[in-house]
Formats: sequence, structure tokens, C-alpha cells
Amino acid sequence: MKYLHAMIRTNKLEDTLHFYCELMGLELLRKKDSETGRFSLYFLATHDGAPEIEVTHNWDEKEYSNGDNFGHFAFRVDNIYEQCETFMAAGVDILRPPRDGHMAFVKDPNDISIELLQDGERLEPFEPWISMENMGTW
Repeated sequence: MKYLHAMIRTNKLEDTLHFYCELMGLELLRKKDSETGRFSLYFLATHDGAPEIEVTHNWDEKEYSNGDNFGHFAFRVDNIYEQCETFMAAGVDILRPPRDGHMAFVKDPNDISIELLQDGERLEPFEPWISMENMGTW
């Protein structure tokens, strides 16, 4: 058995693709449009062959509510501070800043939590991250 992908639905397609492709650095591996089903599927991953995120966009606008049965996506990053700086510069809220040089949480445009984990050893804590004690609840 091989894990293939997780699927999220979005009515904020441009914001979602910008978040995952531009800010997170995922690649759009393939796209499929269904005229009869009136939807598009976008398959994103860190590289070809990696587990994917399937972004489903139904063409007829629809509101979605998040159930509490989905926790978060987790990504290993080369430098957690640089990744969080990229998010902050783009106006993404840092829910749990990387105060410890190891872990952070942000939310995508669909309110899905994204956990960021530092690759390898945790980085040495430094400002402004260690001063962000009042941010986040984790």
C-alpha cells in the first residue's frame, strides 16, 4: 500500500494555489477539468512521486465548513524562520510562531492548519520569534 494524497475543497482557488505553490513551494503536477462534473482537480506535491494534496474546485460557487475531524497538513522545511518570514511578508497569520526553532503553525486560505517542522536539529531561537509569546495557542 502507498499513501497517495489528501483532498481539500476550495472556493478560493487563486488564493489556495498561491499559498501552496508560491508560498509553500509545492509543484502543480497535473490538472484535470471535468466539464460534465463542473469541477477542476489540481494535484500538488513537493516533487513528483511524493504524497500529494488534491485541491478540488467546484465551478459553481459553494461555501464549505470545516469539520473537526481533519487536523492539519505537516511539512518539513529547510529553514523554519525563513519560511515563516515568507508567510508574514505575504500577510499570512502565524498561529504558532517558531519560538523554539523547531515547529510553527499557519493556516491556508481555507482555514486548514499547516504544521511546519524544521528539518534536522532545531535552529537557535532568536528575535523576533522568541518575543512572540502571545501569538498562537500551542
